[in-house]
Amino acid sequence: MQPTSDPTAPAAAAGLGDEQDNAQPLEGAGTLAGLLRRMRHQTDFPAMSESVVRVQALAGSETESLNSLTNEILKDVALTQKLLRLVNSAQFAHTGGGISTVSRAVSLIGFAGIRNLAMSLLLLEHMQDKAHAQQLRTEFLRSLLAASLASDLCPVVREGEEAFIGALFQNLGRMLAGFYLPDEARRVREAVAAGESEVAAALKVLRLDYEALGLGVARAWGLPGPIQRLMSRPAGRPPLRLLADNADRLRWLVLAANEAADVVLAHDEIALPPKLQRLAQQYAASLGLEADHVVQSVHLARDRLAQTAEALGIAVLPQSPAARLARRLPPPPSAVTEPGAEPLHGEDAPDTLSGLALTASPPAPQASTATADAVAVGLLSTGIQEVTQALADGAALNDVLRMVLETLFRALGCRRVLLCLRDASGQQLLGRMGLGEEATEVARRFKLPLQGANDLFSLVCNKGVDTLISDASAPNVAQRLPAWYHEQIGAPCFLLLPMQFKGAPLGLIYADTNTAGAIVLGEQALALVKTLRNQAVMAFRQTRVGG
Repeated sequence: MQPTSDPTAPAAAAGLGDEQDNAQPLEGAGTLAGLLRRMRHQTDFPAMSESVVRVQALAGSETESLNSLTNEILKDVALTQKLLRLVNSAQFAHTGGGISTVSRAVSLIGFAGIRNLAMSLLLLEHMQDKAHAQQLRTEFLRSLLAASLASDLCPVVREGEEAFIGALFQNLGRMLAGFYLPDEARRVREAVAAGESEVAAALKVLRLDYEALGLGVARAWGLPGPIQRLMSRPAGRPPLRLLADNADRLRWLVLAANEAADVVLAHDEIALPPKLQRLAQQYAASLGLEADHVVQSVHLARDRLAQTAEALGIAVLPQSPAARLARRLPPPPSAVTEPGAEPLHGEDAPDTLSGLALTASPPAPQASTATADAVAVGLLSTGIQEVTQALADGAALNDVLRMVLETLFRALGCRRVLLCLRDASGQQLLGRMGLGEEATEVARRFKLPLQGANDLFSLVCNKGVDTLISDASAPNVAQRLPAWYHEQIGAPCFLLLPMQFKGAPLGLIYADTNTAGAIVLGEQALALVKTLRNQAVMAFRQTRVGG
C-alpha cells in the first residue's frame, strides 16, 4: 500500500475543501470533514498520519523486508531514540539489553511488536508539547494500558497483536479532539463531570461522538478493516457465554480492556479492587477467562506501563489521575472465592492460623536491616519484571516457575526454596522442584495431604493464608507442625505462600532459612513477594487457557 501525499485529503475533500481553519462552524454532516481539515492545517498532523500509514503498511506486509521497516522508523529521529530507549528497558530484558540499532530491535521483537511500539510512540511524540500536555499524557497512558491489557488477554499471539492496535485506537477520537480541539474537548469533559454521558456531550459539542471521529480518521489513515472494526464498540451488555466468532470475541475483549483502563483511571487504591473485580466478572464469560485472571492481567499491564512511562520519561503529577495509571497496583487477595465454588475442605474447621498470617514487619532501626530490605526490594522488582516479560512472551511454564523460585531465593537470602503442586488425584501436594541446599532431596519429603489433616501446612494450603513462621520452636507453632517436618527438615524460620486456582489449592511455595527471625519483610517487599506468587498462579492459568 502506497501512502498518498496527504492521507486526509479524500475525507476532507468530501466536505469543506481547503478553506481557512475558521471559515465554517463545526456542525451537521460536514463536521468530520471540518475536523480533518483543521487537523490537516496544523503542521504535525500530516507527518503523523503519513508515518502511521507507512509503519502500519510495512509491518503488516508479508513481502516487505526487515530493512524496509527499519528505514521507515529511522526517518523519524525522535521515534528512533524513544524506540531504542524502550527496547533497552526492563520490560524487554529477554533481549539481553544493549540494543543500539533498530534493525536488531526489529529482529528480536518482531515486525508486529515493533509496529505496536512505533504506533504507540507516534501518538506520544505528536501529542505532548502543548499547553494541555498533562491531559494528553493521561489519554495516551490510558490507551496504552488498554492496549497492553488487550494483548495480554489474547491466548493467541497473532490475535494479541491485532487487539493491541484496536484497543490503542478505540479512543483515538477522544485523543485527537484533546490535541487539535482542546476547547471543545474541555467542554465535553465538563459536561461529563456534570453527569452527562460522553457520547451525548460529544454530540452536543462536536455534532458527532468520539467513536465516529476516530473511525473517520482511521479511514483517512488507511488502517485495515479489522482494526477499524475493533475500534467500534459493540452494543449492549457483555454476552454470558464464550463467543464462538473470534472477531466478535475480540471486539468485546478490546472493549473490556478499555473499560478496565477507565476504571483504573477513575478510582483510587481503596475503591479500585471491588470495581475491577466486578468489571472482570461482567466480561469473563464472553472472553472464556476467569475473572481473577483478568484482574491479575490488569496488575501486570499496569506494571509494564509504569516501566514504559519511566523508560520514556513521561512525567505525570503525583496526585493526578494519570498517576493512577502508571502506579503499580497492590497485589490482589491470595484467594478469592468465586460464586458457586464448592466449599474447601476444612472451611468450617477452627481458625488455628490466628496470629501467623503474613504481615509487613515495622521498619527496623538497624541500618543493616534497612539495607537488606532495600536490596530485597530491588531484586524482587527486577525478578517481577523478568517474569512479567516471560509471561508476555509465552515462556514455558517450568521456566516461569524457576524464575519465581530463583527471585525469592536470591532476594530473601534463603537456604532453600521449594515448589509443591497438587497431584493428579487432587488429594495432596507434592514437592516438585527447588533451589538451594539439598533442595531436590528435601522436595521429595514434602507430601502435604489436603484432606483429613489439620496441621499447619494443610490449613495454610486449604485456607490460602500467606504465613511466615519466624521461630518454629515457639510452642504455639511447634505443636501444629507435622511429625515428618520436625524429624526430616526442622527449619527454624520458614515462609509459606499457598497458590490457589478457582478457590481450590493448587500448590505451595516454601522458603526457609537456618536462623530464626532471618526472614524480615517490609511493606514494599511483602507486596512484591505476593505479586511473585500471583505470577506463578497466572502462569498456570495462561497454560490452561492456551491449552
